[in-house]
This record gives sequence, C-alpha cells and structure tokens, in this order.
Amino acid sequence: MNDDTIRLVTIGRIIRRRWRLLTVLALVGALGGYGTSLLFPPRYTTSASVLLPGAWEERELLTQEEIATSSVVVDQAAAALHWSGVSNSELRDRVSAKTTDGNIIKISGTAETPERAQQLSDQVAKQFVTFAARIVDDNTDPEAAAQREALQQTVVQTSRRITELADAADPGQTVESVQARTELEKLRTTLQEAIGKLDQADPSAGRANMVVMGSAARPTGEAPPTRIQLVVAGALLFFLLGVVGHLTAARMSRRLRTQPEIAAALGAALLGTVDVPGERSAHRPEGRGPRATIRRLLGVDVRWDIPAPQASGDEVSRQIRYRRVCTRLRDRLPAPRGLLVVVPEGDEIARRAAGQLVAEAEGDPVLRMVGVSVSHPLVPDRGSESGVLVVLSPGSWTAGELAGIAEACADAKHEIVGIVLAGMVRALPARSAGRPRNTSTPVLAVGHDAKGSSG
Repeated sequence: MNDDTIRLVTIGRIIRRRWRLLTVLALVGALGGYGTSLLFPPRYTTSASVLLPGAWEERELLTQEEIATSSVVVDQAAAALHWSGVSNSELRDRVSAKTTDGNIIKISGTAETPERAQQLSDQVAKQFVTFAARIVDDNTDPEAAAQREALQQTVVQTSRRITELADAADPGQTVESVQARTELEKLRTTLQEAIGKLDQADPSAGRANMVVMGSAARPTGEAPPTRIQLVVAGALLFFLLGVVGHLTAARMSRRLRTQPEIAAALGAALLGTVDVPGERSAHRPEGRGPRATIRRLLGVDVRWDIPAPQASGDEVSRQIRYRRVCTRLRDRLPAPRGLLVVVPEGDEIARRAAGQLVAEAEGDPVLRMVGVSVSHPLVPDRGSESGVLVVLSPGSWTAGELAGIAEACADAKHEIVGIVLAGMVRALPARSAGRPRNTSTPVLAVGHDAKGSSG
C-alpha cells in the first residue's frame, strides 16, 4: 500500500470516528461565516465599456487603465455623484479598469446597491473620456496646429482655383479641353487624399474621440463573496482544520506502537501478544462529570488513530495465546511461582487481557493484578511475588510514561519479568450448535502438551 492510500485510509478513519466533532466544527464555521457576512454589507458590481479608436500599443493601453482609475478621474466622478458618507479614497477602492480585446477598457464600479454601482461605472467612464480628451488637447503643439490649419486653407484655395480653371477651359468637346479638365480633377483628388493621409499620420488624431459604449448594465446579483459563499467557506474551512488538526496530532504523538520501542522503554523482554475481542467500550475511558459527558457526545472519548480490529480466530485459538504466555512464565520463574500483573490505569484492553491471563494461569503461576496510574505510578511493595508482568496495549503510552512504571517497579524492589501486549480483534461469529466438536480436539491437545511440557 502506497503513502497516498494510507493517507486516504487515515482521513476516512478520522471522518468515521470523529464525524460528530467534525460536524460541530463545520456548524461553528458556518456560523462564523454568517457573522462575517453581517459585518460586510452586500456589494454589487457592474462595468461600462469605453472604446479607444485608432492604433494603440500595449503599454499605452496600460497607461489608459491607470488614468481611468486615477484620483483625478475618480474625484471628478465623486464630485458629480455627490454621495454623502463616501469619501474619495473609499470610492477609488471601488473602481477598477481592465483592457479587453479590440482596444476596449472595461471600467467596473462596486457599490451597496445595484443603482449606485451602475451610476458609479457610468460616471467614471464619462469622466475618463472627458479627461483623456482634455489631455490630448493640452498636449497639442500650437505651432503645429497653426501650420496644419494654414495647410488646410491652402488646400481649399487650391481646390477652388482648380474649379475656376476647369470652368474657364474651352467648353468645347475637343480632346485638349477634355484632357485638361481630367488632369485638374486628378489634381483635386490627389490633394484630398494627401490631407486624409496627413490626418491619419497625426498621432493625436482620433485618439481624443473615445466612445462610451452604452450605459453599464444594472447588476442582478451580489458580487462575491456572497453570504452563502461565506457560510459554505466557513464550514469547509473549519472542517478541514479539524481533519488537519487530527493528522498533526497523530504525527506529533509520542505514543509507542512497535514492540522493540515498548520493550526498550520498560527494559524487559516481550513474552507474547494476546487478543481481546473487540467491544465499543474497550477504547472508551471511564469518566464522569460534564467534561466526560461532552467528550462522549462529541465522540472524542474513543481513539481514532487505532486501526480497525482485524478478524481473529475462535475462542479456542485465542486461549492458545494466553496459555503460551503462561507457559513462558513458568519456564522463567522458580517455584513457588507468583507474579504481580501491572496494568496501566485507563487501558481497558490491557485490563481485560490481564484478567484472562489470571483465569488461564489457574494458580500456576499465581497472578495478582493491580492497576497503576501513569501520571503518579506507585507499585505495591514486594511480598511473595517473584517479579512483575506488565500488560498493556500498544499505541497508548509514551516512552516517559512507561519509564515511570519501570522506575516504580524498581522502587518497590520488583523485577520486570516480561511484557505482554494486548491487541483488540474482531471476534468471529460463534459456531453453530450442530457443528462437530471434534475439530477442537487437536487444539486442546496442543494446549495440554504445552502445559505438561512446562512441568
């Protein structure tokens, strides 16, 4: 299984086992998004288009965008609108401009109502066109303008003189008179084309004739983020934060999970692992009071970072594991055999496994189970016991907590004989009444041999 699959399985486990908490977090996030929407009133946005005729370079269009949203243009629009309670600086934040294909600048305005958004966009577009025309007029060279006007007058006079010469020509239909009139008309056409090319060559010609392409459309919906978007975003954000928080806590957890780590923390050898049939209350710590009630309601009293129990064999196969542990204890202990079984408080799986060990031992060795607090470990003083057997479930305790139990055992003059790890399994359905019982005979024989071999 690759890392991505493991992550997906882990996230799925978080959602399944923490769905109550995640649901509450999502509701809190939705309420937060709704509260945020109350702080920010709804906004509406619309755009007015301005056509820039002529040939424009990209950098020139960017300059026009800056001019459209400049303080001069927006201040003039604000003076024309006369909106009370809205400063010029606030109005500048509500206006934007963007160039589109075809030398068109879209000027967008945002306001509290659709009517005001439409008025703002139209007024800024109008003031932009007026200001751009004034810039072109101010930048025109007076001397060049005078020369251009004089040239146009000369062309007009020349055209009038051509008309007079054509009228004064021989009205007859001779070839020479027709050719003369034709040449004069060609000369008139050439002059007019030259004037037209001169107008097109002028960089300022046509640029002052910007056109507002109609009034801005009145918006029919709120500009994002809307109230619904804020509510959904808040719920999704808190849900994701809950999942990420669980993953971060699991990654930073210092609880020991592997057998070598647990054996090293307690300074003893592992004698075996036993199975405990799964129950919903196995990972549910006991507790009373409002805090424990809230934890149960939210489902956080059950650990989520423990994988789902694997399927195990029947009751007979589980007893074999307990009997093998008892056999190893008999081999390690001198007669008379007595052990103190230490179980960390709050480890329900280990407590059930220790009780099963005591039952399977049948007094050989003599096992006495005690619960030890991991926060303040205290082990009874040594009596007739030959040592301590520690029973715990993996993934529940840190190295410091297990080291504290080992120190408490040493302080009470106990030697840790071994460690037994208890894991939860999913019990298979019980056998039917009509199934032959002779299938269990070899298993019982194995258990009898193992017990007899330890004698």
